[in-house]
Amino acid sequence: MKKYNYLIIFSVVFWVCLSFSAGAVIKKQAAENQQFYKVEINRLMNEIQSGKELSNLNLKNCKSVVAVACLPASETDRHTISEFYQGTNSRMSIVCPLFGESGGQDMISGYLRFDCKRTDTKDISLFWMEFALFLMELFVLAVLCYFRHHLVGPFEQMQNMAYELSKGNLQGELKSEKSRYFGKFVWGINALKDELQVSRNRELQLQKEKKLLLLSLSHDIKTPLHMITLYARALADGIYDTKAEQVKVCGQIEEKTAQIENFVGEIMKASTKDILHIEVEKGEFYFRELVQWLQTVYGEKCALRKCELTMEEYQDRIFSGDISRLMEVFGNIFENAFKYGDGRRIEISFYEEDYCQLIRVFNTGTPVSEKEFVHLFDSFFRGENTRGQQGNGLGLYICREIMHKMDGEIFAECETDGMAFTVVLPA
Repeated sequence: MKKYNYLIIFSVVFWVCLSFSAGAVIKKQAAENQQFYKVEINRLMNEIQSGKELSNLNLKNCKSVVAVACLPASETDRHTISEFYQGTNSRMSIVCPLFGESGGQDMISGYLRFDCKRTDTKDISLFWMEFALFLMELFVLAVLCYFRHHLVGPFEQMQNMAYELSKGNLQGELKSEKSRYFGKFVWGINALKDELQVSRNRELQLQKEKKLLLLSLSHDIKTPLHMITLYARALADGIYDTKAEQVKVCGQIEEKTAQIENFVGEIMKASTKDILHIEVEKGEFYFRELVQWLQTVYGEKCALRKCELTMEEYQDRIFSGDISRLMEVFGNIFENAFKYGDGRRIEISFYEEDYCQLIRVFNTGTPVSEKEFVHLFDSFFRGENTRGQQGNGLGLYICREIMHKMDGEIFAECETDGMAFTVVLPA
């Protein structure tokens, strides 16, 4: 930001230097023009005094003098002199006396008026030049300030946020404005920060759970291990002298060893297990079992919430899969409809497509925005309409994982008056 401020200061200094330079150039040119018309008048005076007629003067080569008039000394009355000196408004008139010899003495024989192009416009030209440069500088400053507020400033904040994220500081937040050009980028950085925060919390929670599990299993291992130690010491000391007692003790040692082996297996499983590990059992079920469960469970819930539930006709068939997991999928869909819908109507429709059974659940309400729609099935993602609602952003992610485990699919649709989720069951 400091370098950009230096750029603004440089533009002001450049404007000041340019203004002074332009003023000096205009004044210098005006002075040169003034000296130039004096040179032309002296040259023409010499030609006239040498006897050249006014009609024979060549004024085409003159850049300043455009006309020459003569007033004889015999016609110097007040009215004539007034008209002679008046000249024209568009020209600058210079009057010079014309000398001639009379009786051996130089006498004024008349007056010459040289009409020249005006050169007294230097002040006006200088004013307009400085005014134009001032307006140009104002425009440049306005553009620079606009870029500073809408481009350089937000970019510097994003740069600082990226640096803080690289150090692991996830506490800051960028405020996004509609007028900024980096609105989507700022939203993306905030979403990344939130995702990193969620991932960190998830990792800490997972580590905590694993640590508690390891501590618990380690404590449980001590009991059979202690028993094995006692039995081994008793055998070494010859306390069990009969064959039957020795066989019984060996059986106890084997049993305690199996317990320790189970505990070790649990430890190994916990160290490699994903927190969202989902298992699906392969089986078969009738389609009516799922539909009747939906009517029984969520028909009553919709009635209590005074929400209209409509369900189309269906054909009973046998499907392969885990019906308990399917119930979990539709449970998440209905819970989302209750949380984020307007509670007016829920519709369930059934149809077949490409040898697959499709179950569509539609609820009225405000659909999610386009930028949030692509993240609906991401883990730990929660939209803007989830504020004030409990949840961890895993419901739809688990639904998709379950359907993928069953070789099925789930997808969402944004309607004008609500949201729809379609579950695809393979034939």
